[in-house]
Amino acid sequence: MNKLPISVVILTFNEEKNIEECLKSVHDWADEIFVVDSYSTDKTLEIAKKYTDKIYQHPFVDYAKQRNWAFANLPIKNEWILNLDADHRIDESLKKMIIKIFSQPIDKNLNGFLITRKTIFMDKWIKFGGHYPVYHAVLFRKGFGKCEERLYDQHFVVNGKLEILKGDIVDVISDSLNKFIERHNKWATLEAIEHISGKGGGIKANWVASKISQRRAMRNFYYKFPLFLRAYLYFIYRYFFKLGFLDGKEGLIFHFLQGFWYRFLVDAKIYEIEKRAKKEQRSIKEIVDELLSATRPNKP
Repeated sequence: MNKLPISVVILTFNEEKNIEECLKSVHDWADEIFVVDSYSTDKTLEIAKKYTDKIYQHPFVDYAKQRNWAFANLPIKNEWILNLDADHRIDESLKKMIIKIFSQPIDKNLNGFLITRKTIFMDKWIKFGGHYPVYHAVLFRKGFGKCEERLYDQHFVVNGKLEILKGDIVDVISDSLNKFIERHNKWATLEAIEHISGKGGGIKANWVASKISQRRAMRNFYYKFPLFLRAYLYFIYRYFFKLGFLDGKEGLIFHFLQGFWYRFLVDAKIYEIEKRAKKEQRSIKEIVDELLSATRPNKP
């Protein structure tokens, strides 16, 4: 088949278990594939070279900076950019929809597409608990999109009209609970820092605007509740009111860890930062800067 005028950008670091399935899902229809690697030490690059020669390495600071570095520095020739992580796969229905849309002229006023993410955890599709559908503007015209500068929960900001694209990006959440917990521990630190320091920016919260703005509004509403109590309330809302219990045993593990344990951990880290600042008679900014310098692993 003829390749579509789309450039795929994939971020990697030690993703030998995931990268091949990701590349397989796009290599037969995307015109060019870029891999931006953070100096992997496993077989990630060896595998990637079977599918593309457009491999670049750049030190990882945070997700937003890595994405925006790619937009500014990669020799992207196509008008459209699709952003993926190594643990993402384009499912067959999304592939067919992309082929259909890009095989004909696209509205010049349309600058991006919202695509939902389908979470797979312990080989189970997490369908309930408000976890599906969740939309991300991962496909947009070159020059019209960027990643918002946040420490955590970054979204792509697209200037112009967006449309929803049917089909899913399959997101395989970690290959082990150890890795899942390790990553969420790191993300909890970043979210705590972002919340307590007010470093978050980008997409504005709005209950009636885009789906991403609505999610941001929901997050802001969540943070209006008391420390620690909100984690309990959120889990109850998600697991019972949003029917998370219908996801079975795997869903119980996922919703508890991601919907309660993680949120409680964020609050615990906020409390820890505030307590340290008082005990050591230092400013919140000093503590935050110290923590940020310790959370700069060479890893996405």
